[in-house]
Amino acid sequence: MLETAAGTGVLTRAIAARLSPSARIMATDLNQPMLDRAAARQSPEGRVAWRQADAQALPFDDRSFDIVACQFGVMFFPDKVQGYTEARRVLKPGGHFFFNVWDRLSANDFADTVTQALAALFPHDPPRFMARIPHGYHDVARIREELNAAGFTRVSVQPVDGLSRAASPRDAAVAYCQGTPLRNEIEARDAALLEEATKRAADALAQRFGSGAIEGRIRAFAITAGRL
Repeated sequence: MLETAAGTGVLTRAIAARLSPSARIMATDLNQPMLDRAAARQSPEGRVAWRQADAQALPFDDRSFDIVACQFGVMFFPDKVQGYTEARRVLKPGGHFFFNVWDRLSANDFADTVTQALAALFPHDPPRFMARIPHGYHDVARIREELNAAGFTRVSVQPVDGLSRAASPRDAAVAYCQGTPLRNEIEARDAALLEEATKRAADALAQRFGSGAIEGRIRAFAITAGRL
């Protein structure tokens, strides 16, 4: 199995725990420090190999893998058809490409609330990272078209609804404002306002969801595409 955009290995560890002992996983990401972090957390059993790689130019031979998987990564591909084309190229005939994407911002409560709070702090140039990238690739018809353009068939799209939980509004606000690329957009506008932005986000989350442990709706699409 090949995983692209593996990040710090959350999906990698989950898959490794479920696949048979004979299965082998090649986990890749564009960011080497993320892979280093992932490798440090994975037990050294030899089933998982880590390699820096661009999902749009994979350094693997044609028809090398039975499965390609990508968890919440394709939204970041500058050229999604090229990324899909590469996934298909390295798949064996009969192989499958599994990935997921977030639904629109309004269907994901925490991200929506934080985005609105920051828009109030920066009314003339609101940070729109969450709407533009993580929640900006939710058009199912477009996803199908781009997968078909890359040569995939038998495309299946399944909506997945759930709840996101945080120990406190502050925890969720820090995660969004300081632990994602949203931080870059805040600091580009005024680095001195990072803590104020985090506080505004926490206050907005508390107002909407309460001051203790909080939970909000999340919605994504799980997508499967097959190669003949």
